[in-house]
Amino acid sequence: MNRTLFGTDGVRGRANTHPMTAGMALRLGAAAGRYFRQDASEEHRVVIGKDTRLSGYMFENALTAGLTSTGMNVLLLGPVPTPAVGYLTRSMRADLGIMISASHNPHHDNGIKFFGPDGYKLSDAAEAEIEALVDSGVEPAQAQNIGRAKRIDDGRFRYVERAKASFPPDRSLAGLRVVIDCANGAAYRTAPQVLWELGAELIEIGVSPDGLNINEGCGSTNVEAAAKAVVQYRADIGLCLDGDADRLMVLDETGRVADGDQIMALLAARWAQQQRLREGTLVATVMSNLGLERFLEGRGLRLERTPVGDRYVVERMRAGGWNLGGEQSGHIVMTDYATTGDGLIAALQFLAAMVETGRRASELASNFETVPQMLRNVRFAPGAAPLEQAAVQAAIADAEARMGAKGRLLIRKSGTEPLIRVMGECEDEALLGAVLGEVVAAVEAAA
Repeated sequence: MNRTLFGTDGVRGRANTHPMTAGMALRLGAAAGRYFRQDASEEHRVVIGKDTRLSGYMFENALTAGLTSTGMNVLLLGPVPTPAVGYLTRSMRADLGIMISASHNPHHDNGIKFFGPDGYKLSDAAEAEIEALVDSGVEPAQAQNIGRAKRIDDGRFRYVERAKASFPPDRSLAGLRVVIDCANGAAYRTAPQVLWELGAELIEIGVSPDGLNINEGCGSTNVEAAAKAVVQYRADIGLCLDGDADRLMVLDETGRVADGDQIMALLAARWAQQQRLREGTLVATVMSNLGLERFLEGRGLRLERTPVGDRYVVERMRAGGWNLGGEQSGHIVMTDYATTGDGLIAALQFLAAMVETGRRASELASNFETVPQMLRNVRFAPGAAPLEQAAVQAAIADAEARMGAKGRLLIRKSGTEPLIRVMGECEDEALLGAVLGEVVAAVEAAA
């Protein structure tokens, strides 16, 4: 079955614009409720979390209406990180988990992500079946079988304890000064609480959400404020989460950024040394830097690549039985601890390395020399298909021929925004800039 409603990470778009309308959320709730409520004689429940976007209230109510109309009982968690929804779905024996968030996008966007009863994001096949139910409509439950809804007050605290349990029990963060940037998002209370309870001295940024300031000048995609605070307060480390706290960027004591590739390199090397890295394999996407692959090969480890999207990383990890993976963008997936990317638990793993080795963040955050990499985003008009144009295909073929074995191109349509992402990697940075500019110009002309 085809999927047109679902993208690479659930349903996403601008709030109050198709497909992210209250009406569509109601239909999605009803369809998901019907899909998961197979046995009407038993109680069925769903947990719903959200980030701090103003539109979250609207979608929370619409989803609740749709779900209860099919007999599902709804447990409302309020603002919690995406990984908390995955964890609590399984912990609370729910049939379904839903996270309302557009991750690192601006406040005017929102999204709906679905988790199965095992706490993992739904497969493409399951999403296609739900989408088919949205299109065909579902029969509501009889009046006496309509579901109930109630708020769960301790969901955040359950996740706090789960996150703390991932940190070595005989260690603390006492003596470390930490800048924590929560992007005015879902972890604005959770992350500071965990770090403080483990003993860190905190400088907090992005912990005053107003519904409109999520990811605005802060968070994992806007690290400048956190970097400035690290230097100003002479902090030992900066930790930047995104709006739903499933991504992490680390700043060392000089304010320099370590992306997901560097974090994965550190964890893979440490876990391999501790004989924790299953089959010596790290799973990452085609976007990860060639330098990471060379770093792993030099240690007898293997990089398994997947399409872009943390859900595809997780699917490959589960299929291969591997326990560490992620994305350059900061999704770090550790299935020993979580069912999806978890920025806070990844941060705790980095902090544990600092505490256990006594080394500074700068020593742990620069594990390999990156091969020059450039990424350009080209926005395209509705209905346009730039990658299907002959001129664009010719420009891509010419660029690949000129780089040869020195580099590679990765050009794809974003699954969450109307963007063509043009990424290139090449040992010859001047050549990379030239060929990437030509490809971008061709895409812009067709967009």
